Amino acid sequence: MPVEYLRSLTASERTRQSNVHLGLSLCFIAGAINAGGFLAIGMYTSHMTGVVSSMADDLVLGKMALVQLGLISLVSFVSGAACSAVMINWARRRQSRHAYTMPLLLEAAMLLAFGLVDALQHGAGGTVVGLTAGLLCFIMGLQNAMITKISNAEIRTTHVTGLVTDIGIELGKLLYWNRASLGPPVMANRERLSLHLRLVGTFFLGGLIGALGFQHAGYVATLPLALALAALSSLQFLPVRATEAAPR
Repeated sequence: MPVEYLRSLTASERTRQSNVHLGLSLCFIAGAINAGGFLAIGMYTSHMTGVVSSMADDLVLGKMALVQLGLISLVSFVSGAACSAVMINWARRRQSRHAYTMPLLLEAAMLLAFGLVDALQHGAGGTVVGLTAGLLCFIMGLQNAMITKISNAEIRTTHVTGLVTDIGIELGKLLYWNRASLGPPVMANRERLSLHLRLVGTFFLGGLIGALGFQHAGYVATLPLALALAALSSLQFLPVRATEAAPR
């Protein structure tokens, strides 16, 4: 039963439940990567709003090295999203059941690479900072594009600005006082509100665990995340009969 459930998270046949549960899992991972990345290189890599704003500020201040770092981050995020779209569309056109496992396997491999950066950082200086920023931004773009395509843009996992905005909108609807004589009532989407609250909470929890792990273990703290993603993705490559429930 646990294997069947885990396999359903990356199956090509989607349900809303599998989308939500996969989204929550990836939100945790994104929060951990984002917080750990900040402790590693002093910048967040999951949202491009801050990156683009920082590029503008740094350009005005003449900090060209930071402008270059921001450009690397932006291009890497876009490249990750594009790579995810290519892999998913390639698999969908061939009716492959690995449409969503390939981006996750690539993410796992890149997290493993991030975990090994610690061995390269001594004496490398800004080179490793740029490499790390590009790697993490690529991962974030890859992941966000994948869950966006899976859920038809209902779920995002790498940044919470949109989620918090939607939470505010639904809370406004929930608190609105409807007067019967003023047209159709304003009704909150409680299911959507609950989902977005859980996504934000999971992102925060992932960030907390990621920061603690990186603080105490360094880059190696990302290895359990990479191994978990690799294990989750690998289930789709097992023969179907190996994970099917026994006939009744």
